[in-house]
Amino acid sequence: MGDELNTTTQEKKKTQLKGMTLDELKNFFTSIGKPRFRGEQIFNWMYNHLVSDYDDMSNVPKVLRNELKEITELKALEYHSSEVSPITGTKKYIFQTPDNLKIESVVIPEDKRTTLCISTQVGCPLDCAFCATGVMGYKRNLTAGEIFDQYLLAAKEYGKDVITNIVYMGMGEPLLNYNNTMKSVRIFAEELTTGISQKKVTISTAGIAPKIRELAESNIKIKLAFSLHSCFEDIRSKIMPINNKYSLKQNIEALKYYAKRTGMRITFEYVMLKGINDRDEDATALIGLCSEMPSKVNIIPFNSLKHIEPTGLAGEIEPTPIQKIDEFVDKLREKNITVMIRDTQGEDIVAACGQLAYKLN
Repeated sequence: MGDELNTTTQEKKKTQLKGMTLDELKNFFTSIGKPRFRGEQIFNWMYNHLVSDYDDMSNVPKVLRNELKEITELKALEYHSSEVSPITGTKKYIFQTPDNLKIESVVIPEDKRTTLCISTQVGCPLDCAFCATGVMGYKRNLTAGEIFDQYLLAAKEYGKDVITNIVYMGMGEPLLNYNNTMKSVRIFAEELTTGISQKKVTISTAGIAPKIRELAESNIKIKLAFSLHSCFEDIRSKIMPINNKYSLKQNIEALKYYAKRTGMRITFEYVMLKGINDRDEDATALIGLCSEMPSKVNIIPFNSLKHIEPTGLAGEIEPTPIQKIDEFVDKLREKNITVMIRDTQGEDIVAACGQLAYKLN
């Protein structure tokens, strides 16, 4: 009797279509005895028109729509709640997964663009001392559908034409969820998916050297941002434990390979930490690194982690004073390094860089 119940439960489990690539959708429809072009139709509705209800798919026969309702799922995430900063207009979304976990995404409005910062994992296993997500721990990888639905749910509210850029800089390390991250990137890159140009997509990594090389060979040309934060192995290992597994030296060689293979400039992300990476020797080392490959530097003020009450090093870190940040930046610019100082947006709703965290179940 128990085996019969288990079989019935398995038979009723629906196939999740959200997150399938164009080829996967075509193959799915072949597997259920339908024409392959139906896969292209569903792809267009899901990823271009941002539709999550079969009843809205006007060129799909009603009989097929009803059949698909019985055997497939179209939604990967549900909206849970959101909060808007009255200061900057930054909006933080909290989305809920099918297994009742929570993730956060952030829409950042700027003068000439609006950026959506999306997550790739529930939490993060890397435990970087300056990041709330790492402190909160790690639950699991997100599926490609859960990654894409962050865009779908935000774009349905803001409009596809409003959201111009996507950055994989939310919760988690994208390259530790490489396959699902790249499936979502390929969905954005398809000609049928309009609204986001491949050139407007950035993946940020704390440094998974083998995956940086794999990304270089993927034939997908997207921007790559590297979370550097120190040019010294010992300091980087202290604030970023992943450096003990994949050293800065290994990552630099992988980044050079990426830049040469793709022709893309590397962005070095650098959170300013008082007394840790804001010294004269840090600026000198950063100048030297930037001379080794086409690159630019994003200087990021450290955002408070007090909302998660961290202990250890994470609880001791202080922000570099703004005057010292300006002096640091001047040293870089004197050597013709392209430098951007990233404005802090959303700190009042704990949605700024490094602040994303949600209590795990």
